[in-house]
Amino acid sequence: MKVVFMGTPEFAVASLKKIYQSQHEILAVVTTPDKQRGRGRVVSFTAVKDFAVRYNLRLLQPDELKEKKFIEELKKLDSDLFVVVAFRILPKEVYTIPKFGTINLHASLLPKYRGAAPIQWALINGEKETGVTTFFIEEKVDTGNIILQEKIPIDDEDNYGTLHDKLMNLGADVVIKTIDKLSSKDYKLFKQDNSLASTAPKITKEICKINWDKSAVEIHNLVRALSPYPGAFFVHQNKQYKIFKTRIIADSEEFANAFKDSRFLIHNTQLFAKTGKGILQILEIQLEGRKRMLTEEFLRGYKL
Repeated sequence: MKVVFMGTPEFAVASLKKIYQSQHEILAVVTTPDKQRGRGRVVSFTAVKDFAVRYNLRLLQPDELKEKKFIEELKKLDSDLFVVVAFRILPKEVYTIPKFGTINLHASLLPKYRGAAPIQWALINGEKETGVTTFFIEEKVDTGNIILQEKIPIDDEDNYGTLHDKLMNLGADVVIKTIDKLSSKDYKLFKQDNSLASTAPKITKEICKINWDKSAVEIHNLVRALSPYPGAFFVHQNKQYKIFKTRIIADSEEFANAFKDSRFLIHNTQLFAKTGKGILQILEIQLEGRKRMLTEEFLRGYKL
């Protein structure tokens, strides 16, 4: 099958690589334009572009997806299928071009967690399983008919980083299976049940801020969902601290009185925080302007 691939971050590269290594043909790769970053205005480009350049794949980087020139280029390619992984929202003029239509890989079990941050929200909400879904793109975001779906458990030790990588690799396999099925016309479509839908909006700074009045379980899940990036944080005495790893203290009753009126308790080389319900042990922490540290190391030089 002749494919045009569209994607941006590292998550998309695994799928692009799988297609490149398969019997299917990549006609072109579409990604976002290069950007200038930092004080030195150094030009950076996407992980997908890096792969495309290394393997001499035709590259398209439109400023606007509705550009007439860009749409004409896509039509000239005469592709069978567009494959989208972690890219921008496509206009109808684009996703209706190929013969078979346009498929998208989404890192959730749709219709759950439609939106920009499905991995993070599955962790924030304490889900015990998640997965990936391939579906045909339609006008409303993440609502199209499902082609394939595969589940994986969420382990207690998973954070955003580990779960991201598991779903990235699972997703790449599912993308290839989907293209193979479409190529052989051996597939069945499943309509999404909108009554079961939930959203996964973009992660904002406000979401990252820890509310200590919430339970230890809720805060623990927030920390997992935002580790290693962007990090759950709190402000104490006008300084910002990020937390990357915590542990829920099962027998928290014995600690309760030791806190007195304080939010934090230092015991030997351990740091604990009192929440609205239960006690958390803080295992990895970062003071603004400093490096990320194990709490034991942090407490040698800093105090809360």
